[in-house]
Amino acid sequence: MSTEPSAGALRAAWNDLIDGLNRARDAIDSPELHAPPESERGLAEGYRYLLGFTFGAIERAVGEDPEFPYFRRAIQQVDKATIDNADALYLSAAIDGDKHYRITGRLVGPKPPQYMIFEAHTAYAGDSGTLAELNPTQRAITGSLDSSDLVVDGDGRFEILIAPQPPAEYDGNFIASREDTKTARFLIARMLFHDWENEASPELHIVQIGKEGAHPSPIDPAAAAAKLRRVGELVENQMKFWNEFYDLILEAHGDRNGDGRTFMPRNGLNEPARANLATGGGQCTNVYSGGMFDLGPDEALLIEVDVPVAPSYTGFHLGNLWGESLDYANHVTSLNGFQAEADPDGMLRYVVAHNDPGVPNWLDTTGCPTGFMTVRWTYPDSPDELPKVNVSKLPLADVRAHLPSTTRVVSDGERTEQIRIRQEHVQRRYRQY
Repeated sequence: MSTEPSAGALRAAWNDLIDGLNRARDAIDSPELHAPPESERGLAEGYRYLLGFTFGAIERAVGEDPEFPYFRRAIQQVDKATIDNADALYLSAAIDGDKHYRITGRLVGPKPPQYMIFEAHTAYAGDSGTLAELNPTQRAITGSLDSSDLVVDGDGRFEILIAPQPPAEYDGNFIASREDTKTARFLIARMLFHDWENEASPELHIVQIGKEGAHPSPIDPAAAAAKLRRVGELVENQMKFWNEFYDLILEAHGDRNGDGRTFMPRNGLNEPARANLATGGGQCTNVYSGGMFDLGPDEALLIEVDVPVAPSYTGFHLGNLWGESLDYANHVTSLNGFQAEADPDGMLRYVVAHNDPGVPNWLDTTGCPTGFMTVRWTYPDSPDELPKVNVSKLPLADVRAHLPSTTRVVSDGERTEQIRIRQEHVQRRYRQY
């Protein structure tokens, strides 16, 4: 039997993949595709960003199978995106919301992550390539389960059932994969870390109930061609969606709706608000505040944060204009509720600057002149009062004069120790063995 028809079909699919990657490449420097303002560093980061989406798309196209799911790293060091949280291990598994799945897990190490949440999603953010997906009919969460409700036994073990609805008289851990006419297609998990030196990721395993011990069919040319095309489609759509989202929804590059201001304030933070699909969604238990830093070499931002109700998790993170978190392994570009130091009055005061002012809560821009700032607070239940933020721009030399007199001096040795802890934790979080 001749393989010529299959060979031709696969070559055509490969060509479609390359065409998709080339169209995705255009999003790096095309104003029509909402590319950020060009700079030498920005262009280099843009091509790295494109490679990251390509890396993730290959894994997704080849490995996503709702009959034989597994937890993959949805974001990691080589494919950062979506203004990712430096404290988070993001995991994703493909599911069929009409079927039943079982997650088995075990907490390991000295401490579990500060906070964990599992969410069943009807769509994977950005896959459509259009902002039309920011609509509950297009993208929704059908069910979720977080640390506050997760039942764990004395040995740190737990099970979670994922199904359209729980069986009669079932009272264990459960996530709904259907809500009215909405059917989940992905299970997204976030593990949020505070104590980077001691917290460890849990063991997790997911299986479609009834498929235990079964095996998938061998790949055939038609399936291989579909996977090839999907790689190009995913990369192109993700690049286009997030460019448009940052530019038109977050107004990261200037006022786009003509109201004289930007949703993400320049050298400011917007008012903290619950996660909202209209502004991108995000973790369903989070309160977000975001803005842009835009600093000269000798300038700094002083951010004062008042948190009347203690959250389950706190994190402040910096990112570049592509929505990649800045290098949090080798620089202090993020601080969470364990790492940051509160002042005697209970206020958290952060300093964002290119150079080290020698204060505890410095966030390092790594020399990136402009980028995203995001503060996240996790509240499994709605708090009576949301956090408050205030941002001031000032000369870097004047920073200490605007901080409490009790603010201590951070030595070079302490900075080095901070980086050591971060480097070792990031290697553990993303280890490949």
